[in-house]
Amino acid sequence: MKIQQISLAENNWKEMLSIINIDVDIFLLFVSPQYHNKKEVVNFLNKNYPKAGIMGCSTAGEISDITVKDSTISITAIQLEKITYKKEFVKIKAMEDSYKAGQKLADKLYSKDLKHVFILSDGLNVNGADLVSGLKLKLPNISITGGLAADGAEFTKTFVINDDKIVDKTIVAIGFYGEGLKIGFSSKGGWDSFGLERQVTKSSKNQLFELDGLPALKLYKSFLGDQADNLPSSGLLFPLSMRINENSEPIVRTILAVDEETQSLTFAGNIPEGVYVRLMKANVDRLIDGAGDSAKLANKEFKNSSELAILISCVGRRLVLKQLVEEEVEVVRDVLGEKPCVTGFYSYGEIAPFGEFSPCELHNQTMTITTLSEW
Repeated sequence: MKIQQISLAENNWKEMLSIINIDVDIFLLFVSPQYHNKKEVVNFLNKNYPKAGIMGCSTAGEISDITVKDSTISITAIQLEKITYKKEFVKIKAMEDSYKAGQKLADKLYSKDLKHVFILSDGLNVNGADLVSGLKLKLPNISITGGLAADGAEFTKTFVINDDKIVDKTIVAIGFYGEGLKIGFSSKGGWDSFGLERQVTKSSKNQLFELDGLPALKLYKSFLGDQADNLPSSGLLFPLSMRINENSEPIVRTILAVDEETQSLTFAGNIPEGVYVRLMKANVDRLIDGAGDSAKLANKEFKNSSELAILISCVGRRLVLKQLVEEEVEVVRDVLGEKPCVTGFYSYGEIAPFGEFSPCELHNQTMTITTLSEW
């Protein structure tokens, strides 16, 4: 595997792309929604690298090595030497199509030598939890990682890149095939839970109406104090920890919207009736430590470190960490060492198993890391 990574500003993208000197199979593009020349960059890559698969998405910040940037494109060029790949996509008409879209995408990618799937999805028009459930149904023994596109903290419009197209309502994925792939992954948070654990007594998919029989929005606001006036954006600072049962690993869910009329909260993933939830708040040191723990798990199978690390962290973490945001990227680099190319973005949802023997899940507020090497 040969890799070159470039961070493109508005005024130097042609000059920077000219330094690529490998036979590129895959381009990964993590693109600021404010980057004006994104279509020109995509057209240039398609014209000059017609055999390469191009996939990417919009972000809430672009990760390039140990830096977190805005108004750039973090571009990673990958040449495969021992494994093969296949890129597929699915378009959806409505959010309720997400489960079937996951199944359809899995059917397109499946082969007996499929080793891993990396996926990027529209972040606002796709139910990420349903998408993951559809993928898992068809690919129960295949590792899946990826994330949901973002739009800064605006939650207005996201996009994915599929070869020469920059589109919404689309999910794009790459399947990696062959025994020559070594893969690692992990997803860790670092948030502190507080308050009473409450049971979800009324919900529909990702919309929460009642907790312990009480209106969800009213109850949620009671914990936020002055921050309640800034909903839904302040909800990124106070996610919910969701537990399916006493023995399950908690999954974090982030608020996307509130509805005063129905007193409901809409989340980035499903909140089933009967589950238990607790409010969470940020602890800066623990968030950074969580990123380091994620890197340790993602790297444990690599004796000489990986060749590529894809970091997908939540927009909520960036809003909390503020000027310290690069510290969570730096701690990942410290764990992984100097060898791997590090790329990634800040997202509206992260897709990964908790660990090696866990099923894939949609997460919020985590640092999710995918490590890859050929061997």
